[in-house]
Parts: sequence; structure tokens; C-alpha cells
Amino acid sequence: MASSFSRRRILTTGAGAALGGLVATGAAQAATASAATASAATASAAGSRTAASGPEETRSIDELYRDAVAEGGRLVIYAGGDTATQGNSTAQAFRTRFPDIDLTMVVDYSKYHDVRVDNQLATDTLVPDLVQLQTLQDFTRWKSQGKLLPYRAAGFSKLYKDFRDPQGAWTAVAVIAFSYMYGVDAVAGDAPKSPYELVDPRWKDAIASSYPHDDDAVLYLFSLYQEAYGWDWIAKFAAQKPQFNRGSHTPGVAVNGRQKAVGVGGSGSLTAPPTAATRFAVADGHPFMAWGQRAAILKKAANPTAAKLYLNWALSTERQQATFNGWSVRTDVTPAGGLKPIWTYRNAHLDGFPRFMEDRAQVERWKQTFALYFGEVKGDPTPGFLGLHPGR
Repeated sequence: MASSFSRRRILTTGAGAALGGLVATGAAQAATASAATASAATASAAGSRTAASGPEETRSIDELYRDAVAEGGRLVIYAGGDTATQGNSTAQAFRTRFPDIDLTMVVDYSKYHDVRVDNQLATDTLVPDLVQLQTLQDFTRWKSQGKLLPYRAAGFSKLYKDFRDPQGAWTAVAVIAFSYMYGVDAVAGDAPKSPYELVDPRWKDAIASSYPHDDDAVLYLFSLYQEAYGWDWIAKFAAQKPQFNRGSHTPGVAVNGRQKAVGVGGSGSLTAPPTAATRFAVADGHPFMAWGQRAAILKKAANPTAAKLYLNWALSTERQQATFNGWSVRTDVTPAGGLKPIWTYRNAHLDGFPRFMEDRAQVERWKQTFALYFGEVKGDPTPGFLGLHPGR
């Protein structure tokens, strides 16, 4: 099969990240999506009228570090993810580079962090300085409500245009992609060549998947599968009796642990060696999904300079050249492993996921429909129960 990767690319799984074409299948759905896009544009325009624009940051990283220490030397980040330890490598790298900054990084599902921040703002008990979440719709909403601090980090103009708010209210700091994966030994040389083949009888009882109706990115991935293959494919996939779990890291855990041969609805790395035991798969002509994980400084942040330091560090060419999956949010960073920039892959549906996330009524319909096929979501949240004010 010909591929936009020059061949169908098989890649090693990475940690799940919870740290997109349009999905509408009928005229009514398309109209709903268009209305949502128009609403988002109106909100963005309203926000831009109140957001103060400014030049890109001119201070060096070391100067920002000095100023952040003088500010108080503390930084609290709420990051979307699946386990309490999922942000450890990023946090440790930051602490190593900036040892005089007391960083607290709290990882939870983005859908809990966003309402947590809303509640903290409503009760004047805000904890985080910066949020880094998968719930893309929150950033346009918070911007329209005047809750974000407009800021253009150094290199802002080098970010892909859809990975930055024009006024700097938010920027994407990482590219995340979801698809399917498999264990090399488990498939015995007969790996599924596309998501469509996951309904082949040989994969019955051999699939692990994160719940699509628990994670909106996985939900979007499954909606793309439905759009490409039809509801009959969804019914056949359900008949395969996949092992569903909460957390987009769980498919990789199941495949890496040799519990299942195939995983669906997790992220993958493009930089692992060809000898890796678990491989992440993307097939030309078949859907996968990717997005830019957005980050923003809250206007009421206690430590805005430290938050600016983090953004400049995260968006630096040094950090962007070392991404786990080879893709960067910057246009001046060449992707690793011979890949092209993520925005050149049409089957990644990069522009579709933000639109999907803005239409919350449509999202709820997808969730409830998939619950009819796959059953209700079961299990405790994998990061644990963090309450109202984690990190305080």
C-alpha cells in the first residue's frame, strides 16, 4: 500500500496522552458543526477585542529564569494526562534546567482539570499558573471570558498557524497522535494493515482499547472510524469483545504486557528502533488523529513570569527537536525520522479535532451512542481522585 510516509509507517508506542476531517455524517450534523465553528469564531473575535496584543518575548531563557526566581520561584501546572507520574519526565527536565524554581505539575484527565479551574476561579481559590490540556474548547471559551493572559513567547511566529491563538491567549506546546498499535510477536508476522482489519475474526478477544466515550480524543478517533467504515464496522468491532479500560495509556500497557495483541486509542512514538516489541501503526488512506496540546497562562496566576519561562522553554527549538514522537509544533523544526510536518497528513484530521471539541452537544451524542455499542464506562479514574485544589 502506498503511503504518505513513503511506505506505511510502523512506529513504537509511547505513553498515553490525555498530558483531528469533520465527523458529521449527514446534512443536519454538518449544519451543527458549521454552527459550532461560527460560534467559536464569534467567541474568538470577542476575546480578541479585549485581549492585549504584544511583541514576542525578547528576554532570554536565563533572563526569564532570573525574573521568575525574583517573582517567588514557584510554578504550578495543571497538565492533562492519564497517570500521576505521566508528567515526570517533563517536570524533571524543567527542574534540572531551572533548579531554583519549585515546580508542581499535577496530572489529571483534562475534563476534570478544566472544571476544577472553573470552580477555583468562581471561588477565588485558583491554584495553577498554567494549564496544558486536551480540552481545546476551553481555551477559546476562557479567552472569550477574559480569563487568559495574552502572551507571545519567543518563536511565536514560527509556530504552525493553527497551533497559536492570534493574540497569544494560548499556544500548542506538543503534537499528540492517536491510532492503533500491536505487539510484533503477538501478531506473528500478520499485523493488521489498517484499522479496518481490526474486525477480522482473528483479532477477537485480542484487542485492548481505551473507552471512546471517556476520552474525547479517543472519541474523535472512533468517530473517524465510523465515518470511514460505517456503523456496521462499529458493531463488528464491539463483537470482537475488546478489553476496554479508562486512560489512553491502557492499550499500550496491555500490548506491552503481552495481555493483548492489538491496542486502539493510544499515542505512539515515531523515534523508536525497528527492533521494538510494540509498534504504532498509521496506514495511508485510513484515519488516525492528531492535535496540538494547548497551554495557556491564567490571568489570575500567582506566578506569571514562571509560567512564561515554562512556555519559552517548552517551545524552544531544543525541546521541540526532542519530542517523543518526532513531530513539532514549530514550522522551523524538521520532524525526526524522515517524517513530514504533522499538518501535511490529511488523514491526521488535524483541523477536525478542534471543531469537534467545540460542538459539545455533538460530542455528547457520540458518547451516548458509543455507550450503546460498548457499554457504560467502568473503573476509577487512572490518575486517582484529586479533589478541588490539588497542588495547593
